[in-house]
Amino acid sequence: MRHRMAGRKLGRTSSHRWAMLRNMATSLFRHERITTTVTKAKELRPFAEKLITLAKKETLHARRQVLRHIKDREVVSKLFDTLGPRFATRPGGYSRIVRATPRRGDNAELAIIELIDTAVATAAPKKKRAAAKKTRKAAAQPTRKSVHKGTARQEALADVAAAEEAKVEAEAQEEAEEKAEAEEADKVEEPEAEEPKAEAAEAAPEGEAAEEEKAETKPEEEEKK
Repeated sequence: MRHRMAGRKLGRTSSHRWAMLRNMATSLFRHERITTTVTKAKELRPFAEKLITLAKKETLHARRQVLRHIKDREVVSKLFDTLGPRFATRPGGYSRIVRATPRRGDNAELAIIELIDTAVATAAPKKKRAAAKKTRKAAAQPTRKSVHKGTARQEALADVAAAEEAKVEAEAQEEAEEKAEAEEADKVEEPEAEEPKAEAAEAAPEGEAAEEEKAETKPEEEEKK
């Protein structure tokens, strides 16, 4: 007989089971909705609701009792500041379990466990859809800052391209100037080389005249002798 054997083992040791329930409760209080298997959801529901009942007391002792199981202080502050006042007038039943489609792979039965939110439940669904549409449009439209950043980036890229083009043009101009200077130097060297030739040509007739004079003087000297 299974007397005083309440609860499910879930194929885990007691320490592993406690750690799993604490982690799942932390996620449930943070996101207010999680998806898990049906058996785990049924085990989590009483554990999480007892912590919410402690959060409704708003005493230091109750906070310390909750901190035994929930180690995240942000989640504990949310539990005492938001969830406790939300369920202050509710005597129990802070969560619901809704069955979901079986899990792909092992075909395990899944369920969604979520906190009952009266404020969200009373809101009109049309208003929700309109607000969601507005947020989507606002997210899709680029802001002025993003447009400004985009234009600034394009301007910077254009400036870099213009600077590169100017650099290339300056290098080409320098090369053209160097070529022109080299051609002028070659033109200057050519006349200087022609001048010695002209001097040599002028010196050649003088040498011929001197030889003729020598040839004329030789017969005269011979006659004198």
